[in-house]
Amino acid sequence: MESPNVNAAQLGRLEKVKLRTVWADEATDFTPWLAEADNLAQLAEAIGFGADDLELESTEKNVGPFRADVLCKDTAENQWVLIENQLGKTDHGHLGQLLTYAAGLNAVTIVWVAAKFTDEHRAALDWLNEITTAGTDFFGLEIELWKIGNSPAAPKFNLASKPNDWSRKMARAAGQDGELSEMDQRYLKYWSQFNEHLDESGSAVTPRKPKPHYSARFSVGRSGCRLDARASARDKTMRVELVLYKRGEAKPLFHLLKDDRAAIESEVGASLRWQPKPKKKRCIIGVEWEGEDPTDRDRWPRQHEKLADMLDRFYAAFSPRLKQLDPAEYEEARAEEQEDTETASRSPDGLP
Repeated sequence: MESPNVNAAQLGRLEKVKLRTVWADEATDFTPWLAEADNLAQLAEAIGFGADDLELESTEKNVGPFRADVLCKDTAENQWVLIENQLGKTDHGHLGQLLTYAAGLNAVTIVWVAAKFTDEHRAALDWLNEITTAGTDFFGLEIELWKIGNSPAAPKFNLASKPNDWSRKMARAAGQDGELSEMDQRYLKYWSQFNEHLDESGSAVTPRKPKPHYSARFSVGRSGCRLDARASARDKTMRVELVLYKRGEAKPLFHLLKDDRAAIESEVGASLRWQPKPKKKRCIIGVEWEGEDPTDRDRWPRQHEKLADMLDRFYAAFSPRLKQLDPAEYEEARAEEQEDTETASRSPDGLP
């Protein structure tokens, strides 16, 4: 249904709001606001992440004698994201803090939020993106507040600096000589086109930087968990998997999900492989298609369609559950008894 027409007389006027009228203090007002889930989601989308990709780890995180403003976990890659913020114009002090905290926390994504970036500090972030190795990215975000008439003020993030030439960085990481093999180049193109398909189809999962690898990772909204899409040229198979890998949580979450197996498989529309992998200290729930060759470019559109559809089904089935499950609810004895029963049922007469 189309919206009713609005004539020019009904249009409002945007008014910029001073940041200090909403957040009087940087540490006690702005940082707690930024750390709220909805606001982290907006920041994540501004830097090209998915809305569910950032999970708050802590605020005012101690780094030696200093404190980092906001520390998050990139739930798709299981890597640290550091956010340093200020309500004024960028200065040398915050730049120094940013680098100190990033080094102390081993963060790979560093975000500097400020009211205004000077040309010098924007150039500094651009230079850092140019000289750092692949996998370390610096973002500069300017935050603004706007309102229309008497409406509440609304925040807006604008990119002031972002990583550049990501393909060159990925190539540098692929080998010592900085060159990609023919197969790596093919995988990079495969996932780049897959990302385009996700964008065009309005997928629930957010594309991430494509990498020259047989798999691609996606956030599912909880740290220690991710969705993987795999296309193996060696095995001629494709897979979509939920990977649970956080120590102390992977096994409990696996069994809690397995308790709801029938409903999950009904929602996904497929029989899934439930694989606890104790030696690898992770658990995998997935579906596989055989006879799918990712080196055959004529089959890419159909393969991308199948992978995207199943990723959306996995996300819809698992993301809400993972956000609500508490690993503490897991009962070790009950799970072990269930495993013993399943093992016995696979053996003749119940004998090992």
